[in-house]
Parts: sequence; C-alpha cells; structure tokens
Amino acid sequence: MSEQDRMRWDATYAGRCEAVAEPAPPAVFAARESVFPVTGTALDIACGAGFGSVWLARRGLQVWGVDLSAVAIDHAEALAARYGVADRCRFDVVDLDGGLPAGPAVDVILCHRFRDPGLYPAMIERLTPAGILAISVLSEVGREPGRFRAVPGELLAAFGGLEVIDAGEGGGEAWLLARSPGDGRRPPGLRQ
Repeated sequence: MSEQDRMRWDATYAGRCEAVAEPAPPAVFAARESVFPVTGTALDIACGAGFGSVWLARRGLQVWGVDLSAVAIDHAEALAARYGVADRCRFDVVDLDGGLPAGPAVDVILCHRFRDPGLYPAMIERLTPAGILAISVLSEVGREPGRFRAVPGELLAAFGGLEVIDAGEGGGEAWLLARSPGDGRRPPGLRQ
C-alpha cells in the first residue's frame, strides 16, 4: 500500500475511542462460532484493532494478527493485554501488497473486511489439513460496484475447492466459512 493509505488507516484508528465492547467473532460468523477450534494457531489478516484476534486467543488459539496500520496494532496489543491473552497474541505491521508474511500453516485464517483476490491462493495454501477459513469482504451484491467490492460469486469461485460450511452475499457484504480438506490434499488448481 502507499504511504498515503497507511497514513489514512492510522488516522482512522487514531480517531477511534478505546473499545468498550467485548471481543467477539465478526457478526457474520457469530452463529457458527462452534465451528472454530479451541486449540491451535490462527492468522488474522488485516486484524485492525484486534477484536477477532483477541476473540480467537480467548478461545485458546495462538494468534498472529497483521495489519498495515501501526496505530491499529497498538490498539490490538492493548486489547490483548486488557483481556489477559497477550501471551497468546503476536501483532505485526505488515503491508499485504507484498503477500502474506512467511510462516507455518495455521488452523484458522480470519480475514474480516479486507479484500485482495491476489491473496486468495496463499490463504488456501496456508491452512493446515481441516483448517478453517473465515473471510468476509465488501460486496457489490446489494451495493454499488466499487474497487474494493467483490463481484457476485467471487468467494465461492475462489474458495470452491474447500468444504464450504456457510456462505452468503447481500447488503453489500459477502462471506464464506470453509474447511480445508482434512486429509492434507490441496484443493484442485493449487500446486502440490
């Protein structure tokens, strides 16, 4: 991302008050909370102020949250400390234009309100066998088309090789909750 984008996101997070709500799954996944494991590792892509990361850590996972904004990362670290899970959370400033940061496969990938179709294959490859992908993005379905909005059917097309648990589009949002094949097979179309 450009320095201007980084500054815009830093200003956005700097203008927000300290969070008063308890960390919880993104609303679109709340009804399927039981699908998420209570042990293992997670990668929270574009984690923002850390609500998803801290929620996963409170479930028992070791979580790595990454975001472009240093201000958001500061908020995330403070939130993890406030809820007593700082030892289960790592947060780093990462420009995702360079791809996902290197690291081991994870049991959960959470990506809420961030869209980069160029990262979709890397997300699939980063999952452990039977790993969970939870992704929600802005969508053209129910809203005007835009540069940051998914086209109709984008998530199902991109992640159709995974076992889809739940998916939907509407009201300007698209979401997908899916599981990687449990036998270690790579979904069709990915390199071995």
